[in-house]
Amino acid sequence: MIPSDDPNRQLTVVRPSSDELRSVALVGDVYTILVSGAQTSGRYCLIDMRIPPGGGPPPHRHDFEELFLVQEGQLLFTFRGEEVVVHAGESVNIPANAPHFFRNVSDRPARMQCMCTPAGQEEYFLQVAVPVESATAEPPTLSESEQAESRERAMRLADQYRTELLI
Repeated sequence: MIPSDDPNRQLTVVRPSSDELRSVALVGDVYTILVSGAQTSGRYCLIDMRIPPGGGPPPHRHDFEELFLVQEGQLLFTFRGEEVVVHAGESVNIPANAPHFFRNVSDRPARMQCMCTPAGQEEYFLQVAVPVESATAEPPTLSESEQAESRERAMRLADQYRTELLI
């Protein structure tokens, strides 16, 4: 039997021009939280990712699923050591616990949306990344000491957010 409707849950409509969206810069990419776990009772989060040429995270793994929907450009995904190029209009599902990373290997910016289920990855990003004004903001240039501090914070908080950095 399907449970009763929960009137405490609200409809979520995301408007890209909203001042309420939070954007952060991490490893040269800009990530904008479109839908948070707080809005979905922890079921999932949705993150808009803008990846410049050469951008992308280091190898990592985590105990939740990720679904990437590539909207612009192309990215090279490395999954358990195997590489696959993914183009605009294509999707990639990363199973929980599998080592992976992606890189923009083109000379043009790439953009994708990432759904993590269950939610939590958006909170990790908010804890370890640098806030920026908007999804289209340029990420700040960090000094070597600021980069080292960011890496240390990411490593220190990774376990709390069910993530393992493989660097």
